[in-house]
Amino acid sequence: MRIDTGDTAWVLVSAALVMFMTPGLALFYGGLVRAKNVLGTVMQSLIALGVVTVLWVLVGYSLVFGSDHGLLTGGLEYVGLRGVGDAPMALAPSVPASAFMVFQMMFAVITPALITGAFAERMRFGGYLLFLGLWSLLVYVPVAHWVWGGGFLGAAGVGALDFAGGTVVHVNAGAAALATALYLGRRRGFGTGALRPHNVPMVLLGAGILWFGWFGFNAGSALSAGGLASSAFVATHLGAAGGWLVPERLRHERATTIGAATGAIAGLVAITPASGYVAPLPALAIGLAAGVVCFLAVELKGRLRLDDSLDVVGVHMVGGIVGALLTGVFASLAVNPAGADGSLAQVARQAAAVGVTLCFSFLATMAILRLVDRTLGLRVSEDVEEEGLDRSIHGESAYAWSDRTDGTRTLPFDPDAELAKLREQLVVETTRRTVQALKQPDPLD
Repeated sequence: MRIDTGDTAWVLVSAALVMFMTPGLALFYGGLVRAKNVLGTVMQSLIALGVVTVLWVLVGYSLVFGSDHGLLTGGLEYVGLRGVGDAPMALAPSVPASAFMVFQMMFAVITPALITGAFAERMRFGGYLLFLGLWSLLVYVPVAHWVWGGGFLGAAGVGALDFAGGTVVHVNAGAAALATALYLGRRRGFGTGALRPHNVPMVLLGAGILWFGWFGFNAGSALSAGGLASSAFVATHLGAAGGWLVPERLRHERATTIGAATGAIAGLVAITPASGYVAPLPALAIGLAAGVVCFLAVELKGRLRLDDSLDVVGVHMVGGIVGALLTGVFASLAVNPAGADGSLAQVARQAAAVGVTLCFSFLATMAILRLVDRTLGLRVSEDVEEEGLDRSIHGESAYAWSDRTDGTRTLPFDPDAELAKLREQLVVETTRRTVQALKQPDPLD
């Protein structure tokens, strides 16, 4: 094994691109919530960069990529990154082990951050921190080892294909999102109040950053700067281009900007497991299929009254399943000799990996939620939810556009609070006029 400087540069750049996806996710999610919760939502993504990084260095990397034990977990030889340095390793023979480690670290960071969209606007920050740490170690780490680290779902066992994280990242996070949304219950005002996005340009900016970073996510998973990386790069862009503007236009007679952004993310999710195994036209087909299926899944959410706040289940879980299964249909040895050709047998292998991941992630997440809820607590109080996470928990406000003052302090502008005040004033004024009208003598008397 010999280090290649070009491969090393590409893996390090890709690691930076994947890291950039987490702030992009923060903007994407932050724009989709109400103004009073934007900082709390952004914080949930950004804090993962710190918490998960520490856990990954201490023990996570070793448990995923250390020597296999019974096809279930890695060993402890790399605890604290002991022995992880300039020398390459078998999984990435042309780059330093430290470059491979930091690239994989960014996947571990963004995966639990994806879950936060399912419980946006209603989880306590302290409870979230404990949940974040436990989920990373007890759910992400085992699944990553089973698929990528020599466990029973990868080449050493079932033989499922997952080039860049369809099962490890998206199905895993999506199943956890479903568990969390069910456990925490609906937000106040769900189905009756206005829970609209407060900043659509922020959503589009976040989606653009995610699309940009996804090239590192998928093409970087080739772990070399060659033909496979180029093929995965092209497949990634084609998958994103599918979108769901057509089904949205047919269903609602309009194509929205949020629909375009969400559709692109759905296509990116679906192409992720297939990106290093499929040719361009199948990549486009996978993106188109994901756009339609994920759109229908998000539409179904309303009928089921599931408060998956930012559509993590409909986009990441469903999109990940679509991508994983279609990888078994369209995979080609001509694209990647280390993969497989599409067949019913390969589809069955993909389905097995999806099923195991769904069941394990959902059940393990439920157990973690119960544990955290009984210790630190998870759901914020009604008063905190009404005021918003930003002021109640973090003591900050995202916007300060008003020129009104309270003594010497400028009051921040909150559209939701202002609307509530206007409604209250309208009720008071209507009541006053009604009482006044009742006091007037009847002209017919």
